[in-house]
Amino acid sequence: MTETDVAPVRLAPGDPAPEFSLPDAEGSTVSLTDYRGRRVIVYCYPAAMTPGCTTQAVDFTAAAGDLAEAGLDIIGISPDPPDRLHTFREKESLNITLVSDQDKAVLAAYGAYGPKKLYGKEVVGVIRSTFIVDADGRIEKASYNVKATGHVAKLRRDLGIA
Repeated sequence: MTETDVAPVRLAPGDPAPEFSLPDAEGSTVSLTDYRGRRVIVYCYPAAMTPGCTTQAVDFTAAAGDLAEAGLDIIGISPDPPDRLHTFREKESLNITLVSDQDKAVLAAYGAYGPKKLYGKEVVGVIRSTFIVDADGRIEKASYNVKATGHVAKLRRDLGIA
């Protein structure tokens, strides 16, 4: 059986959010349990410093204040090493939490790593996905195969945050 034979798990509202403790851009450990009592947007993206991922991270940074006011924190997960995340944060003036999942275990647990279509070909990689985790650590909303451009605006509308 190859990697492409394994269909990724898909999380649904009410499912427990997979726990994680991952290094951030500064090398500190960020754990989902640290956010208990608050809602968290966990978004999974393929690679720092690529056009789509930059657009998405810049959009989340621009929305971070309004989202925080509405009780939502933001954590971005990618397979990039912490030093690349640090460079990404500095280069793009990002003020959101970015964590590194180099072995892709957390991405896989969220169903955000597996077979996907890229330019008409099937490849194995990070599936751009966004999750709202409620204050009790359960999935409130799971969105897979989201578009980088316009996604944060759509998320804000869905959450009723102008």
